[in-house]
Amino acid sequence: MLVLALIIGFVAGLRAMMAPAAIAWAASTGLLQLQGSGLAVLGARFTPWVFTILAAGELVGDQLPSTPSRMTPAPFVARIVTGGVSGAAIGYATGAPILGLVLGVIGAILGTVGGARLRALLAATFGRDRPAALVEDALAIGLSVIVVASL
Repeated sequence: MLVLALIIGFVAGLRAMMAPAAIAWAASTGLLQLQGSGLAVLGARFTPWVFTILAAGELVGDQLPSTPSRMTPAPFVARIVTGGVSGAAIGYATGAPILGLVLGVIGAILGTVGGARLRALLAATFGRDRPAALVEDALAIGLSVIVVASL
């Protein structure tokens, strides 16, 4: 199950808010047990909705030419943080929150760097960025669904 922490971290590398949104939905529906931890707030009544709105905003904002590169410090750190927290939540449910956190961070780094390279390759192949961004969006959503369905 800890491989899911790595995958959700990868999702955070692709789309920073997608990972905590998926984890919040899993926690709020009882698929992920976080009671008694500092991460229990992820399962609170409104948390999934807040992260869903943030994730949707990120999907839209990613299409804008003014959006900074994920490889700049602030977006990179945001991905590491959301990947680590999301991975820690999965780790907590399996009794290994620190390992989950570490795997989430590793996944976030891989997703950030790998996602940027994949998107650049796809954009060059398509001749423009938008189709590449949509493929990346679909990958992030699909992996999120797989993680939540596997909990």
